[in-house]
Amino acid sequence: MKLRTVQAQYPVRRWLVLSFFLCGMAVLASRAVYLQLLNNDFLKEHGDARSIRVVDIPSHRGVIVDRNGEQLAMSTPVDSIWVTPKKVFEDVERFPELAAALGMTVKDLHETLRARMNRDFIYLKRHATPDLVKKVQALEIRGVSTQREYKRYYPAAEVASHIIGFTNVDDQGQEGLELAYDDWLSGKNGKKRVLKDRLNRIVQNIESIEPSEPGKELRLSIDRRVQYLAYRELAAAVKYHRAKSGSLVMLDVRTGEVMAMVGQPSYNPNNRETLKGSFYRNRAVTDVFEPGSTMKPFTVAAGLDSGLYSPHTAIETSPGFYKVGDHTIRDMRNYGNINVSTVITKSSNVGASKIALSLEPEKFWDVLSRVGFGQSTGSAFPGESSGSLSPYNAWSDVEMATMSFGYGLSVTPLQLVHAYSVLANGGVMLPISFLKVEGSVSGKRVLPEKVTRQVRKMMETVVSDQGTGKRAAIRGYRVLGKTGTVYKYIRGGYSDDRYLSVFAGIAPASQPRYAMVILIDEPRGDHHYGGVVAAPVFSRVMEGAFRILNVPPDDLPAITSPIMANHHKPDQIQGFD
Repeated sequence: MKLRTVQAQYPVRRWLVLSFFLCGMAVLASRAVYLQLLNNDFLKEHGDARSIRVVDIPSHRGVIVDRNGEQLAMSTPVDSIWVTPKKVFEDVERFPELAAALGMTVKDLHETLRARMNRDFIYLKRHATPDLVKKVQALEIRGVSTQREYKRYYPAAEVASHIIGFTNVDDQGQEGLELAYDDWLSGKNGKKRVLKDRLNRIVQNIESIEPSEPGKELRLSIDRRVQYLAYRELAAAVKYHRAKSGSLVMLDVRTGEVMAMVGQPSYNPNNRETLKGSFYRNRAVTDVFEPGSTMKPFTVAAGLDSGLYSPHTAIETSPGFYKVGDHTIRDMRNYGNINVSTVITKSSNVGASKIALSLEPEKFWDVLSRVGFGQSTGSAFPGESSGSLSPYNAWSDVEMATMSFGYGLSVTPLQLVHAYSVLANGGVMLPISFLKVEGSVSGKRVLPEKVTRQVRKMMETVVSDQGTGKRAAIRGYRVLGKTGTVYKYIRGGYSDDRYLSVFAGIAPASQPRYAMVILIDEPRGDHHYGGVVAAPVFSRVMEGAFRILNVPPDDLPAITSPIMANHHKPDQIQGFD
């Protein structure tokens, strides 16, 4: 009874309150219709502003290939895991899950993020494996994101590592040709506008702002097949002779192209975590050594160039040693009265010394300088050494004599093979090239063609049965070369039991195509002579290279009887069981 009385007393108030509620609801509904249907651009713009970002489009580094297009270095897409520390700390209770996925302790993860709280971006794992990326993404932790990058991969691994080099984690060249041609190989990142979700994942590509530009292809001069052959044989020789290290360089004498360049010990550029820095060094380009008797062809060339000598000029080497001041120069034995050609064949130190001392120092120095000693080859390989050749006006008779058989100056294996290419190319020096050469190459004449032809003929006797380099012989081919066995210089003087075994050769002799230098450092086996340790490596590598490169033989045995065609009828020809 009372309730009805109260309701009857305030009908206006009741309808007024109800009207206010209905009006409020109508206003809200109309506003919602207006914003969501009639004018939704404003909300969309502000919503997108909080989720649309401009991101980089990563570009990949240019591929490196051999002269035949076989890949030696390529870039593969990978993901890196990064975080925004402040956002990650909003889900601090999930740290154990994230730490377990990354293989870290919770303490290490916490300290890593806490120390970088003011940063908006830090990497937790660069170039992560696909499985790890999936595992971290599945956690869906706020502030944890992935970024697409590229990682360098080297299919030839340690076979070509010293010449190719490698890149760092940011894909920038650090060693070898990767460093030398970094600008050429590097790409240019692009930009695009994307839509991201709350976990910073890209859910939609909106537009491309600037396209990415990949790096350019780099086509090298080396042949991967020959490179592998050279690597295998050099590694086997270094291991067999228990040597400290080794280097091998092979040049195409007609173009100046490096066909193969290997060193020992080598390294795998795909896995460098536990390697020593000294393994990265390309010894064929950076390390210098005294060339020993491999210098004698140039001493003889200087003598021939002076006009004082011919291949048949007699030189007295008795009694097997030669006094120059307080220094005694010795041969392996007393060769007696020999000619200039035999100085090369028997590798006579006495004969080479007498030739050098009969020349004006300036003339001798000039020949050595012209063929490239004491100066860089101009290959542009990072860290290349120029060796040393002292000024001639400071030479004593002893220095001039010892220089004639390869002591008192220093060269790199690349310099030495470059000098030998001059002999092979008729006295014309071509620039060294690590890139494939297209078309003809112009060079500079540094020695008379006649002189180099005479020296080559002498060097061919070295690889005969009477010479010191007979183990460099290749069946079916004429080979010329020079052996070298060098006492190694250590602190305090020359060692009595540490040697460098060297062989420098050219083949085929009739029409020279390739020059090669092999250096074996400190062989500790039963042998240490260059003709025994290094010459067989030349034979095996050059013989295999001739098969690979289809170089025809130039020393086939003569046919003494005519070959008659088979005149049998087809039905008369019998097969073999």
